Amino acid sequence: MRRLTLRGMLTCMVLAATPAFAQDITLTTNASGITIGGSQGAWSTGFGSVNGLGLGTPATGETILSGTGGKLYSSPYDIAITGSTGSIKAVVKAYVSTNFAHNAILQVYSCLASCGSAANHTAMSTNSGSPTNIVPSPGQHNSTVTARLAIFVSSQNGASAFTGADSATITLLVSDGNGPVVHTYTLTLNNPTTNVQTAVSLSVATAASGRTVSAGSDFGLSYGTVNGLGISPGVGLTATGVSGGQLYSTPYLLQPSFSSFSSTTGTLTGYVSTDFTHPSQLELRDSSNGSSYSAISKSSGSQTTFTSSAASASTVTRYLGLFVANTNGGGVFTGADSATVTYTLVVP
Repeated sequence: MRRLTLRGMLTCMVLAATPAFAQDITLTTNASGITIGGSQGAWSTGFGSVNGLGLGTPATGETILSGTGGKLYSSPYDIAITGSTGSIKAVVKAYVSTNFAHNAILQVYSCLASCGSAANHTAMSTNSGSPTNIVPSPGQHNSTVTARLAIFVSSQNGASAFTGADSATITLLVSDGNGPVVHTYTLTLNNPTTNVQTAVSLSVATAASGRTVSAGSDFGLSYGTVNGLGISPGVGLTATGVSGGQLYSTPYLLQPSFSSFSSTTGTLTGYVSTDFTHPSQLELRDSSNGSSYSAISKSSGSQTTFTSSAASASTVTRYLGLFVANTNGGGVFTGADSATVTYTLVVP
């Protein structure tokens, strides 16, 4: 008896369906931000002319924030997320793949929340292995997320100071949440190119125990009621008898600031650009110590030098004296009068 045995093999092949990573992003211009240009995945933007003091009117869409040692030029931009459904959300990270050539002066910053404060902006990573969160895990489904991009501009001066054009490139990494990177895109900061400029500022301020200095389009200081005998000087004034009359004096502050200059010091000068109508009875004088005074120059071509070593963000204390003559006679003047001192800060 022959037994026929049929042996067969049924092979079942189960093919695991590979998920389609459809998460994608598009960068677009926020209504309150700088323009995002370029093409899909190769976008461009820029901050244009900037300076370390944040002076001048910022370009449309930019907000200037005060940071430590410089200014942040910050702008919102929109990230439109598409193709993200179910439990898989889109995560976006970024790093500076091509840094500014002058990165001691310029740095790329990012902010996720409460971006009205410079303190909430952080320097964007320059390391592809540890990029900065833009849309952090657990990510977002289809939506438009507003992020914030900024550049920090240092206010430093000296040998490392820089003025001129520079640019940088940011690489954006789009992931499926906890999975791999599915898209790699770039945002180049060259449209317009960042252009670092020099900046100079000079303020006049009230000194402790001194007469109040008011700020406006120009600065103002009033001596109030004065006389040739020094009777009842106003608050913040000291009256001292001098040859021919009285000297009413007050300390005040000169506050120079400048950035991106090769020199770390500047020269502060001034002159009486509009004199008193009655110069024989009233004269403005200057002192560095509050005891030895000399008349302030009335010539723009030969100004009084207050200091030739003014550092940026420093405070220079000076004393402004008003001489009031004690003369009598037919030509004596009583009433209101005023004068103007024009100050100049020159940084080589």
